[in-house]
Amino acid sequence: MGMITFLVLTGLNISADNNDEKKSIKIALLLDTSNSMDGLIEQAKSQLWTIVNELSRAGCEGERPELQIALYEYGNDGLSSHEGYIRQVILLTNDLDLVSQKLFELRTNGGSEFCGQVINTSLDQLDWFNSDDDLKLIFIAGNEPFTQGSVDFRDACYRAKNKDIVVNTIFCGDFNEGIRTSWRKGAEITGGEYMSINQDCKTVYIASPYDDRIAKLNTKLNKTYVSYGRLGKEKKMNQTKQDANAGSISKVNAVQRSVSKASHVYKNESWDLVDASEQEDFEITKVKDEELPSEMKGLNKTEKIKYIETKKKERAKIQKEIIELNDKRQEYVSKQQTESAQENVLDDAMLRAIKTQAKSKNFKFE
Repeated sequence: MGMITFLVLTGLNISADNNDEKKSIKIALLLDTSNSMDGLIEQAKSQLWTIVNELSRAGCEGERPELQIALYEYGNDGLSSHEGYIRQVILLTNDLDLVSQKLFELRTNGGSEFCGQVINTSLDQLDWFNSDDDLKLIFIAGNEPFTQGSVDFRDACYRAKNKDIVVNTIFCGDFNEGIRTSWRKGAEITGGEYMSINQDCKTVYIASPYDDRIAKLNTKLNKTYVSYGRLGKEKKMNQTKQDANAGSISKVNAVQRSVSKASHVYKNESWDLVDASEQEDFEITKVKDEELPSEMKGLNKTEKIKYIETKKKERAKIQKEIIELNDKRQEYVSKQQTESAQENVLDDAMLRAIKTQAKSKNFKFE
């Protein structure tokens, strides 16, 4: 996978991870999906949008970086032994609906956890590029010794260091046990963070008086998406499905997803004409009439452009309202939180590491 993957739609080539010249935060999440890791997967599903919302606040020299996430599972008996019980779930992508979908599809099944090999595999398969400006991070989480498998974790971590990729290790269990089983050594090689979490800790949510209004705005927001191309209808349906997945965890989690959708990191140029129209090489005339939604079929070029612009303005207005309400929601939630606010969980560990390491690339969080 040494090249950018393109989605070819109706003669219009749009990169799924568009504009490699733009500063990026690239995160590969390597999750142990052996039998004991159900709690880890639940935290990943329930805390995705919290992490996304924090990362959307990142900036560098007046620029908002793009967010790309890759996902691997390892240590699962249902995976091929020839591949080291490792599976690339998704390559580095800015399709956050796809990230959510794949997290919800993960299932645990006991196996052998080869940490060195899964790190090595992610280095070989992902399009990290060689930009000195990008923040490139690996987070590997699990609970078995870091030394298992035929690939020495030291070799894998030194490879990552040479590629300017920081490896952060998250041991699911006792902090000192993780040290004894070499999880800290793996992080130290690249200057990463070693952390331990309680994977069985349930995510705590605090409701606010603004949640219902944000939820209603999310419904309006979805109506501004104009699907097109071969994957358009399927992707728009998945957007709604991931709203439901977030809501299945909690109402507040669904609100956090809505806030993510109001941010600059939530982009769907591969299937939504509003986002696609922001690309420099976009030409509405290259989209065949049969690839358009029913409400746009038969329109001339001027009418099509006007339709997209109308949806774009509607979206911007709704997103602005969501962001303003979220500011009030955040203020309310912070007052309700106690000093015993949730720590020692996945999102807390990841965000602390990211914010620390982002400083080396001059990223700041507003």
